[in-house]
Amino acid sequence: MDGKALTSSLLYLDGVKVSFDGYQALRGLSLALTPGEMRAIIGPNGAGKTTMMDVITGKTRPDEGDVYFAGSIDLTALDEAAIAELGIGRKFQKPTVFESHTVEDNVLLALKAPRAAAATLFGRDEAGIHRRIDAILATVGLSDLRAHLAGGLSHGQKQWLEIGMLLAQDPKLLLVDEPVAGMTDAETAQTAQLLRSIAKDHSIVVVEHDMAFVRDLGVKVTVLHEGAVIAEGPIDQVSADPKVIEVYLGR
Repeated sequence: MDGKALTSSLLYLDGVKVSFDGYQALRGLSLALTPGEMRAIIGPNGAGKTTMMDVITGKTRPDEGDVYFAGSIDLTALDEAAIAELGIGRKFQKPTVFESHTVEDNVLLALKAPRAAAATLFGRDEAGIHRRIDAILATVGLSDLRAHLAGGLSHGQKQWLEIGMLLAQDPKLLLVDEPVAGMTDAETAQTAQLLRSIAKDHSIVVVEHDMAFVRDLGVKVTVLHEGAVIAEGPIDQVSADPKVIEVYLGR
């Protein structure tokens, strides 16, 4: 790899291949995300979207290819815990909040998670902790529900709380998997607004099926099919691509 590519991309995948028992989940996947960028990843089931996320977070080790973070850190040499420490946060499709705790305590527990900076912060500055929680709850639109038990939230509100818990860990890169699955239209629109707001000071990769939501994000779209990129660009451009229509939109 040349030096320029190593320094300019926040996330850089090149020629990534992954096989499971002879099945090729990724067939030479290449992708580059610039610092501060939000990118939407779409594609039919089995396109390799989850495997791509697993490779980035260290859950799956690629058979071949390069995966670099923050310019020069080789993610294929690190385990999941080390990758999380670097500031890569992942939100799975199903929200996992602590239902018997309040909304506020969920964020507090995420802040106290053993990221070195958060641990130091907690030991020193109680007022700073509360300011941070206030800011996160305001960002995800849950300030009025801070004293409510998380178990009583709607599906959409649980998703927002989990995004808030991810933000509490101050990640440099957020990987968000199908955030609007099962949401109402109003919640979906609000989630697009939330992610656009977070994207002002974070890099985000959003894997999603909902095309209206992806259009609402207004970002560059990467289309995967059979473990490789078949199109990339604005939503209108990829939606008009004959290959994308054939493998994905036409279904």
